[in-house]
This record gives sequence, C-alpha cells and structure tokens, in this order.
Amino acid sequence: MQVTSTYRYAKISAFKAREVTRAIQGLPVSAALDLVAFSPKKAALMIGKTLKSAVANAENNNNLRVDGLVVKEATVGEGPTMKRMMTRARGSGSTILKRTSHIRIILTDEIEIKRREKKPTSKKKKSTVKKTSRPAAKSAPKAEAPAAETPSTPEVSAENSES
Repeated sequence: MQVTSTYRYAKISAFKAREVTRAIQGLPVSAALDLVAFSPKKAALMIGKTLKSAVANAENNNNLRVDGLVVKEATVGEGPTMKRMMTRARGSGSTILKRTSHIRIILTDEIEIKRREKKPTSKKKKSTVKKTSRPAAKSAPKAEAPAAETPSTPEVSAENSES
C-alpha cells in the first residue's frame, strides 16, 4: 500500500531541495530519517517534516508498520515564483525571484527491504613484488682525507699546580 505526504509552497528552490530527495529514494524510512537528520542543508529540515508526516499517515490512517516502509519516490516540483523589486544604480531596478517548491514523498510497504549480509573475511594473499636490480652507478674513487688530530692538552702535574 502506498502512502503520500506533500509539503506545498516550501520557500526553497526546487534545485536545492532535489539534492536531498535524490539521496533518500529507495532507502528504508529509518535510514532516510537518519540521513535527513544529519544533513546540513536547509532542505533537509523541510524534507524531514514531510517524511515524518508520511510516516504518521501510514501509522494512523492505514495501520502500517514503520519497520517495513520504504521511500518509493521523493520528488520536488517547482511552485509559484514570487517576484520582488530591488533598487539599483541611477534609479533603475531589477527583479528578485523568490522561488517555492512542492515536496512530495511516497512510502510503500510493497518493496522488500534488502539488508546487507556480512561478507566472510578472508585473508588476502601477499602479492609478490618483483624487485628490479639497479645498475651500479659509476663514481670517482674517493680520496680519503687524513684523520684530524685533536690537539692534546699538556698534562698539569700535581707539583706545578701547588705553586
């Protein structure tokens, strides 16, 4: 059974809201709510409201369990555009387009939720890296420098130091 919820005249452009709705399509409701809750976008708040409304509609009106619901479709259409004027240089003006959108979410329990199975962990084989031998670099014979002698300090005898 399908359940819908619509948020009409949302004060955000459809282009910005579509980015979030694309991410939640096909997800289970719990995963979609988590994704929307932690998204930093303004549209995520509005889509979260619509998603919660759709879940409430499914529970109260159609007696469906929330665990089995999947976001079948999440679409954003353009709403009416409000036109405003902004003053410009030399007495002219330009229009500002304040765009609105309609957010529609369809939930269904007909799509089976696919859970990821844990893959068995297998040990990876060590890859053998073939070492290439480098040709010996030709270098001039090094001339050995004579070892530097450390200046020896004259030993002071105990007899001389008393005077």
